[in-house]
Amino acid sequence: MRDLGSADILALLDIAEKIESKEIQPDISDKVAALLFYEPSTRTIFSFDTAVKRMQGKTIIMAGSESSSVKKGESFSDTVNVVRQYADIMIIRSIVEGAARYASELLDIPVVNAGDGSNQHPTQTLLDMYSIKKTQGTLEGLNIALVGDLRFGRTIHSLVYGLAHFGVTFYLVSPRHLKLPDYIRNDETLSNVVFMESNDLNEIIPSLDVMYVTRVQKERFADPVEYEQVKNSYQITNSLFQHNTPKDTFRILHPLPRVNEISIDVDTTKYAYYFQQAKNGLFIRQAIIAKLLGAI
Repeated sequence: MRDLGSADILALLDIAEKIESKEIQPDISDKVAALLFYEPSTRTIFSFDTAVKRMQGKTIIMAGSESSSVKKGESFSDTVNVVRQYADIMIIRSIVEGAARYASELLDIPVVNAGDGSNQHPTQTLLDMYSIKKTQGTLEGLNIALVGDLRFGRTIHSLVYGLAHFGVTFYLVSPRHLKLPDYIRNDETLSNVVFMESNDLNEIIPSLDVMYVTRVQKERFADPVEYEQVKNSYQITNSLFQHNTPKDTFRILHPLPRVNEISIDVDTTKYAYYFQQAKNGLFIRQAIIAKLLGAI
């Protein structure tokens, strides 16, 4: 997300909106997309696969490395160089930070980062920003709470960089051990971003436009005891909003999957937007693929 300016972001959101409304219908029927997912995924892999097929393209998929030559010891560079022979665009999810960027330096086709470790998840951020714009009517000057795992949450890291262009105020709500990393808070490109620490959701809810909730990610913890200590630190329930009336346009986002951090009784409120948010991923990923392949 550091590589995208506000104009780049708004252009992609505009393309996604036109795709959703069917004002434009990109055709990539002569293209093949390779999806290399070294980490587990549901929404991201399905939405990318669907995005390609909705534009009449084809996909080849590696979901996990157990059934590939990676299991035999093949290097990452050899894998991507081989798969490049069959594809016109490559979409990569890896536990290794920087994997997609490294692949982009090796290959002569577009490479999309579908999540690299605890670093970034730029396409998730673009669908999040599309969701925010759809629900709020703007990206400018919003009050957004980031709740949960801010340390390892790559969706959080990317979102901070993406929204930094739009005068947003962030309310940071997390356990002490899962705070937003200093290297992000102290990044000079974020010098105009307002960060507010808060431990009391009751206090900030009335002023919020968006609450962005993330799960505490068990797979990122080296120490299981540390995970157990923080896993249920914040739980969003319907009662929270009965005692603190949010704005009428207030919405709750979550990149999913959720565990215990949002109660199912929130699903039926007008504030819940996380399932629609997942659907928005289809349109933004169509926009990204179509743009990179020159189909629009």
